[in-house]
Amino acid sequence: MIDDNLRILLLQEMERRNLPDNFLQTIENSYMQVASQIANAQRSKKGTLLVSFNGAQGSGKSTITAFLKLILFEHFDLFTAEVSIDDFYLKRDQRKELSESVHPLFITRGVPGTHDVKLAVETIDCLKHCSENNPCKIPAFDKAIDDRLPVSDWPVIQQKVSIILFEGWCNHAPVQAAELLSDPINHLEREEDQQVIWREYANRQLENYHRLLFSQADMLIYLQVPSFEKVYEWRGLQEKKLAFQKQQSPDLNLRVMDDQKLARFIQHYERITRSCLTALPDSADIVLELNAEHGIDAVKYKN
Repeated sequence: MIDDNLRILLLQEMERRNLPDNFLQTIENSYMQVASQIANAQRSKKGTLLVSFNGAQGSGKSTITAFLKLILFEHFDLFTAEVSIDDFYLKRDQRKELSESVHPLFITRGVPGTHDVKLAVETIDCLKHCSENNPCKIPAFDKAIDDRLPVSDWPVIQQKVSIILFEGWCNHAPVQAAELLSDPINHLEREEDQQVIWREYANRQLENYHRLLFSQADMLIYLQVPSFEKVYEWRGLQEKKLAFQKQQSPDLNLRVMDDQKLARFIQHYERITRSCLTALPDSADIVLELNAEHGIDAVKYKN
Protein backbone atom coordinates (compact mmCIF):
# COMPACT_ATOMS: atom_id res chain seq x y z
CA MET A 1 0.00 0.00 0.00
CA ILE A 2 1.34 3.41 -0.97
CA ASP A 3 0.61 6.14 1.58
CA ASP A 4 -0.14 9.72 0.56
CA ASN A 5 3.33 11.13 1.28
CA LEU A 6 5.07 8.41 -0.73
CA ARG A 7 2.56 8.81 -3.56
CA ILE A 8 3.38 12.51 -3.84
CA LEU A 9 7.11 11.79 -4.01
CA LEU A 10 6.62 9.05 -6.58
CA LEU A 11 4.51 11.32 -8.76
CA GLN A 12 7.15 14.03 -8.55
CA GLU A 13 9.83 11.56 -9.65
CA MET A 14 7.60 10.35 -12.47
CA GLU A 15 7.12 13.92 -13.67
CA ARG A 16 10.85 14.57 -13.50
CA ARG A 17 11.45 11.51 -15.69
CA ASN A 18 8.56 12.29 -18.06
CA LEU A 19 6.84 9.00 -17.25
CA PRO A 20 3.13 8.50 -18.03
CA ASP A 21 0.50 8.51 -15.28
CA ASN A 22 -0.10 4.77 -15.63
CA PHE A 23 3.49 4.11 -14.54
CA LEU A 24 2.22 4.43 -10.98
CA GLN A 25 0.46 1.11 -11.58
CA THR A 26 3.81 -0.50 -12.37
CA ILE A 27 5.15 0.84 -9.10
CA GLU A 28 2.16 -0.45 -7.13
CA ASN A 29 2.03 -3.86 -8.82
CA SER A 30 5.73 -4.63 -9.16
CA TYR A 31 8.20 -2.20 -7.59
CA MET A 32 6.55 -2.29 -4.17
CA GLN A 33 6.79 -6.07 -3.90
CA VAL A 34 10.41 -6.05 -5.09
CA ALA A 35 11.20 -3.36 -2.49
CA SER A 36 9.55 -5.52 0.16
CA GLN A 37 11.73 -8.50 -0.79
CA ILE A 38 14.85 -6.34 -0.59
CA ALA A 39 13.82 -4.90 2.79
CA ASN A 40 13.20 -8.39 4.18
CA ALA A 41 16.59 -9.57 2.92
CA GLN A 42 18.31 -6.60 4.53
CA ARG A 43 16.68 -7.27 7.89
CA SER A 44 17.71 -10.92 7.71
CA LYS A 45 21.31 -9.97 6.98
CA LYS A 46 21.44 -7.27 9.66
CA GLY A 47 24.07 -5.36 7.73
CA THR A 48 24.52 -3.52 4.44
CA LEU A 49 22.80 -5.47 1.67
CA LEU A 50 24.30 -5.35 -1.84
CA VAL A 51 21.66 -5.81 -4.54
CA SER A 52 22.92 -6.22 -8.09
CA PHE A 53 20.80 -5.42 -11.15
CA ASN A 54 21.35 -6.63 -14.69
CA GLY A 55 19.41 -5.48 -17.73
CA ALA A 56 20.17 -4.77 -21.37
CA GLN A 57 20.62 -1.23 -22.61
CA GLY A 58 17.34 0.64 -22.46
CA SER A 59 15.69 -1.92 -20.18
CA GLY A 60 15.13 0.59 -17.36
CA LYS A 61 17.82 -0.22 -14.78
CA SER A 62 18.35 3.38 -13.69
CA THR A 63 14.58 3.91 -13.50
CA ILE A 64 13.87 0.96 -11.23
CA THR A 65 16.84 1.65 -8.94
CA ALA A 66 15.81 5.31 -8.57
CA PHE A 67 12.26 4.37 -7.55
CA LEU A 68 13.37 1.52 -5.30
CA LYS A 69 15.76 3.88 -3.52
CA LEU A 70 12.87 6.25 -2.89
CA ILE A 71 10.50 3.50 -1.72
CA LEU A 72 13.06 1.81 0.53
CA PHE A 73 13.79 5.07 2.32
CA GLU A 74 10.30 6.56 2.54
CA HIS A 75 8.30 3.37 3.10
CA PHE A 76 10.78 1.04 4.83
CA ASP A 77 13.03 3.62 6.52
CA LEU A 78 16.16 2.10 4.94
CA PHE A 79 18.77 4.53 3.65
CA THR A 80 19.86 3.32 0.24
CA ALA A 81 22.83 4.18 -1.98
CA GLU A 82 22.52 3.87 -5.73
CA VAL A 83 25.58 3.17 -7.89
CA SER A 84 26.14 2.03 -11.47
CA ILE A 85 28.93 0.09 -13.09
CA ASP A 86 29.05 3.10 -15.44
CA ASP A 87 30.39 5.14 -12.53
CA PHE A 88 33.59 3.09 -12.71
CA TYR A 89 34.56 3.43 -16.35
CA LEU A 90 38.26 3.87 -16.92
CA LYS A 91 39.28 7.42 -17.77
CA ARG A 92 39.44 8.19 -21.45
CA ASP A 93 43.25 8.31 -21.52
CA GLN A 94 43.34 4.90 -19.80
CA ARG A 95 41.01 3.44 -22.43
CA LYS A 96 43.11 5.06 -25.14
CA GLU A 97 46.17 3.31 -23.75
CA LEU A 98 44.21 0.02 -23.61
CA SER A 99 43.08 0.50 -27.22
CA GLU A 100 46.70 0.95 -28.29
CA SER A 101 48.18 -1.89 -26.23
CA VAL A 102 45.42 -4.53 -26.57
CA HIS A 103 42.82 -3.71 -29.24
CA PRO A 104 41.36 -0.54 -30.83
CA LEU A 105 37.78 -1.45 -29.84
CA PHE A 106 38.61 -0.79 -26.19
CA ILE A 107 38.41 2.94 -26.81
CA THR A 108 34.63 2.43 -26.54
CA ARG A 109 33.50 2.20 -22.94
CA GLY A 110 31.23 -0.55 -21.66
CA VAL A 111 32.61 -4.04 -22.17
CA PRO A 112 34.52 -5.86 -19.42
CA GLY A 113 38.03 -4.48 -19.32
CA THR A 114 36.93 -0.85 -19.60
CA HIS A 115 36.06 -0.48 -15.89
CA ASP A 116 38.19 0.22 -12.86
CA VAL A 117 37.21 -2.86 -10.84
CA LYS A 118 39.55 -1.96 -7.99
CA LEU A 119 37.81 1.41 -7.60
CA ALA A 120 34.40 -0.30 -7.67
CA VAL A 121 35.41 -2.75 -4.94
CA GLU A 122 36.86 0.04 -2.81
CA THR A 123 33.74 2.18 -3.22
CA ILE A 124 31.37 -0.64 -2.26
CA ASP A 125 33.52 -1.47 0.76
CA CYS A 126 33.47 2.20 1.77
CA LEU A 127 29.67 2.29 1.46
CA LYS A 128 29.38 -0.75 3.72
CA HIS A 129 31.28 1.13 6.44
CA CYS A 130 29.96 4.61 5.70
CA SER A 131 29.15 7.05 8.51
CA GLU A 132 29.40 10.72 9.37
CA ASN A 133 32.97 10.11 10.50
CA ASN A 134 33.76 7.89 7.54
CA PRO A 135 32.20 9.59 4.48
CA CYS A 136 32.18 7.86 1.13
CA LYS A 137 32.74 9.50 -2.25
CA ILE A 138 30.94 7.97 -5.24
CA PRO A 139 32.86 8.21 -8.55
CA ALA A 140 31.03 10.02 -11.33
CA PHE A 141 31.46 9.58 -15.07
CA ASP A 142 30.24 12.18 -17.56
CA LYS A 143 29.16 10.46 -20.78
CA ALA A 144 28.90 13.81 -22.54
CA ILE A 145 32.67 14.28 -22.31
CA ASP A 146 33.34 10.50 -22.22
CA ASP A 147 35.50 10.85 -19.13
CA ARG A 148 35.45 10.57 -15.36
CA LEU A 149 34.75 13.75 -13.43
CA PRO A 150 37.39 15.08 -11.02
CA VAL A 151 37.17 13.80 -7.43
CA SER A 152 36.02 17.23 -6.25
CA ASP A 153 32.79 16.72 -8.24
CA TRP A 154 31.97 13.26 -6.86
CA PRO A 155 28.84 13.04 -4.66
CA VAL A 156 29.46 12.25 -1.00
CA ILE A 157 27.46 10.05 1.40
CA GLN A 158 27.93 10.69 5.11
CA GLN A 159 25.61 8.27 6.90
CA LYS A 160 25.06 4.58 7.51
CA VAL A 161 23.97 2.77 4.35
CA SER A 162 21.49 -0.09 4.78
CA ILE A 163 21.23 -1.09 1.11
CA ILE A 164 23.40 -0.62 -1.98
CA LEU A 165 21.63 -0.85 -5.34
CA PHE A 166 24.31 -1.64 -7.93
CA GLU A 167 23.17 -1.70 -11.55
CA GLY A 168 25.06 -2.64 -14.68
CA TRP A 169 24.35 -4.09 -18.10
CA CYS A 170 26.98 -6.84 -17.67
CA ASN A 171 26.53 -7.56 -13.95
CA HIS A 172 26.83 -11.35 -13.42
CA ALA A 173 27.05 -12.02 -17.17
CA PRO A 174 28.30 -15.59 -17.68
CA VAL A 175 31.89 -16.11 -18.73
CA GLN A 176 31.82 -17.87 -22.09
CA ALA A 177 33.73 -21.01 -23.03
CA ALA A 178 36.70 -20.24 -25.29
CA GLU A 179 35.28 -22.21 -28.22
CA LEU A 180 32.16 -20.02 -28.25
CA LEU A 181 34.20 -16.89 -28.93
CA SER A 182 35.65 -17.91 -32.27
CA ASP A 183 32.54 -17.45 -34.42
CA PRO A 184 31.58 -13.76 -34.82
CA ILE A 185 27.96 -12.92 -34.09
CA ASN A 186 27.74 -9.55 -35.84
CA HIS A 187 29.44 -7.24 -38.31
CA LEU A 188 31.58 -5.55 -35.67
CA GLU A 189 33.14 -8.81 -34.50
CA ARG A 190 33.52 -10.10 -38.03
CA GLU A 191 35.21 -7.02 -39.47
CA GLU A 192 36.92 -5.32 -36.52
CA ASP A 193 37.95 -8.27 -34.32
CA GLN A 194 39.06 -10.81 -36.90
CA GLN A 195 41.78 -12.20 -34.60
CA VAL A 196 39.31 -12.56 -31.67
CA ILE A 197 41.67 -10.50 -29.48
CA TRP A 198 39.02 -8.03 -28.25
CA ARG A 199 36.39 -10.56 -27.22
CA GLU A 200 38.88 -12.97 -25.67
CA TYR A 201 40.37 -10.19 -23.53
CA ALA A 202 36.92 -8.95 -22.47
CA ASN A 203 35.92 -12.51 -21.56
CA ARG A 204 39.03 -12.94 -19.39
CA GLN A 205 38.33 -9.63 -17.68
CA LEU A 206 34.78 -10.78 -16.97
CA GLU A 207 36.27 -13.58 -14.86
CA ASN A 208 37.92 -10.91 -12.67
CA TYR A 209 34.64 -9.00 -12.40
CA HIS A 210 32.98 -12.14 -11.01
CA ARG A 211 35.80 -12.96 -8.61
CA LEU A 212 36.34 -9.48 -7.21
CA LEU A 213 33.04 -7.64 -7.66
CA PHE A 214 29.95 -9.66 -8.58
CA SER A 215 30.70 -12.26 -5.90
CA GLN A 216 29.95 -9.65 -3.23
CA ALA A 217 26.28 -9.34 -4.21
CA ASP A 218 23.66 -10.69 -1.82
CA MET A 219 20.92 -10.66 -4.45
CA LEU A 220 20.64 -10.44 -8.23
CA ILE A 221 17.64 -8.85 -9.97
CA TYR A 222 17.36 -9.32 -13.73
CA LEU A 223 15.31 -7.15 -16.10
CA GLN A 224 14.49 -9.57 -18.89
CA VAL A 225 13.84 -7.89 -22.24
CA PRO A 226 11.52 -9.73 -24.68
CA SER A 227 14.29 -10.10 -27.29
CA PHE A 228 17.62 -8.61 -28.30
CA GLU A 229 15.87 -6.73 -31.09
CA LYS A 230 14.09 -4.64 -28.46
CA VAL A 231 17.47 -3.38 -27.27
CA TYR A 232 17.89 -1.48 -30.53
CA GLU A 233 14.40 -0.01 -30.26
CA TRP A 234 14.57 0.98 -26.60
CA ARG A 235 18.14 2.26 -26.72
CA GLY A 236 17.09 4.27 -29.76
CA LEU A 237 14.36 5.92 -27.71
CA GLN A 238 17.03 7.16 -25.31
CA GLU A 239 18.89 8.78 -28.21
CA LYS A 240 15.67 10.44 -29.38
CA LYS A 241 15.19 11.90 -25.90
CA LEU A 242 18.75 13.22 -25.95
CA ALA A 243 18.18 14.72 -29.38
CA PHE A 244 15.04 16.46 -28.12
CA GLN A 245 16.92 17.81 -25.09
CA LYS A 246 19.68 19.12 -27.31
CA GLN A 247 17.10 20.73 -29.62
CA GLN A 248 15.43 22.46 -26.67
CA SER A 249 18.74 23.45 -25.05
CA PRO A 250 21.48 23.72 -27.73
CA ASP A 251 24.06 24.72 -25.12
CA LEU A 252 23.85 21.33 -23.43
CA ASN A 253 26.95 19.22 -24.03
CA LEU A 254 25.17 16.11 -25.31
CA ARG A 255 26.43 13.47 -27.72
CA VAL A 256 23.64 12.13 -29.91
CA MET A 257 24.12 9.12 -32.20
CA ASP A 258 22.33 8.59 -35.48
CA ASP A 259 20.86 5.17 -36.32
CA GLN A 260 24.02 3.91 -38.00
CA LYS A 261 26.31 4.89 -35.14
CA LEU A 262 23.87 3.50 -32.59
CA ALA A 263 23.70 0.15 -34.41
CA ARG A 264 27.50 -0.15 -34.34
CA PHE A 265 27.60 0.94 -30.69
CA ILE A 266 25.11 -1.73 -29.59
CA GLN A 267 27.07 -4.44 -31.41
CA HIS A 268 29.83 -3.97 -28.82
CA TYR A 269 27.46 -5.45 -26.22
CA GLU A 270 25.47 -7.96 -28.26
CA ARG A 271 27.43 -11.08 -27.34
CA ILE A 272 27.23 -10.54 -23.59
CA THR A 273 23.64 -9.31 -23.71
CA ARG A 274 22.54 -12.44 -25.58
CA SER A 275 24.35 -14.71 -23.11
CA CYS A 276 22.58 -12.93 -20.25
CA LEU A 277 19.22 -13.48 -21.94
CA THR A 278 19.95 -17.20 -21.99
CA ALA A 279 21.49 -17.70 -18.55
CA LEU A 280 20.27 -15.09 -16.06
CA PRO A 281 16.52 -15.90 -16.00
CA ASP A 282 17.51 -19.20 -14.32
CA SER A 283 20.13 -17.84 -11.94
CA ALA A 284 18.75 -14.47 -10.79
CA ASP A 285 16.96 -14.21 -7.45
CA ILE A 286 14.24 -12.00 -8.95
CA VAL A 287 13.34 -11.74 -12.65
CA LEU A 288 11.19 -8.91 -14.00
CA GLU A 289 9.76 -10.07 -17.32
CA LEU A 290 9.33 -7.04 -19.58
CA ASN A 291 6.82 -6.97 -22.42
CA ALA A 292 7.10 -5.31 -25.83
CA GLU A 293 5.53 -2.11 -24.46
CA HIS A 294 8.22 -1.89 -21.74
CA GLY A 295 5.77 -2.89 -19.03
CA ILE A 296 6.27 -5.71 -16.52
CA ASP A 297 4.33 -8.89 -17.29
CA ALA A 298 5.54 -10.85 -14.26
CA VAL A 299 7.84 -10.77 -11.26
CA LYS A 300 9.38 -14.20 -10.69
CA TYR A 301 11.34 -15.42 -7.70
CA LYS A 302 14.02 -18.09 -7.54
CA ASN A 303 12.80 -21.33 -6.01
